[in-house]
Amino acid sequence: MGVLGWIFFGLVVGVVAKFLTPGRDPGGFFVTILIGIIGAMLGGFIGRGLGWYGEGDPVGFVMAVVGSIILLVLFRLASRRHA
Repeated sequence: MGVLGWIFFGLVVGVVAKFLTPGRDPGGFFVTILIGIIGAMLGGFIGRGLGWYGEGDPVGFVMAVVGSIILLVLFRLASRRHA
């Protein structure tokens, strides 16, 4: 997947993660994309590392969202401590 593909995928995953994790977020549009991209990579790494699925399986989207939710919760906790 190219850079634009990862950005679009990260945006979609980040929006889904924010939708599934109610509450106020300290980040804006670009933070959503970054959390989505990094979460997708994290979720994919964990899922493939544990042997739950292979490269290109549709369940990878679910793991990407799970990874993004984890990062979003950690981001909220970290920003709450600094505020």
